[in-house]
Amino acid sequence: MFTSRAEYRLLLRQDNADLRLTPLGRTVGLVDDNHWQTFQTKQRAIETEIDRLRSARDGSATYAEILRRPEITYASLPIVDHTLPHDVTQEVEIQIKYEGYIARDLEQIDRFKKLEDKRLPGWIDYEKISALRFESRQKLTRFRPDSIGQASRLSGVTPADIAILLVWLKRSGQALQ
Repeated sequence: MFTSRAEYRLLLRQDNADLRLTPLGRTVGLVDDNHWQTFQTKQRAIETEIDRLRSARDGSATYAEILRRPEITYASLPIVDHTLPHDVTQEVEIQIKYEGYIARDLEQIDRFKKLEDKRLPGWIDYEKISALRFESRQKLTRFRPDSIGQASRLSGVTPADIAILLVWLKRSGQALQ
């Protein structure tokens, strides 16, 4: 899958794969104690630096607020911690700059999780929902998913298509079960 087509590309970046997957690897026994310690040290360093930038001020603005500006980088801040590794400072900068967008993606994920098991009525004629993309209408008609979760996992059905389907169901007076 192309990264640009991924649903939550701000969350599913290659530079944060270790932060996302190491805890899972630890849970299933793939991450040894040494690697786990290294991971926890990195995670603490990121959290500590973010907290420091949120509390340190330059006049009326915190350094975290200053870092959110497009023209500012972590390296250009006057209170840079030069002892931190590049991957830590890069993650700090990304998390602060994109904090609002990341929070929005997390909220969207929570909303879709709540809809995961919601049943779709069997009588829906997807071909009549003109706002759906042609490919989505074909896939939904062909596979007749039982739930929103199944529909969202069909190849070619985008999150936008699911949103259109939900709006269509609401407008047609159909409450999801």
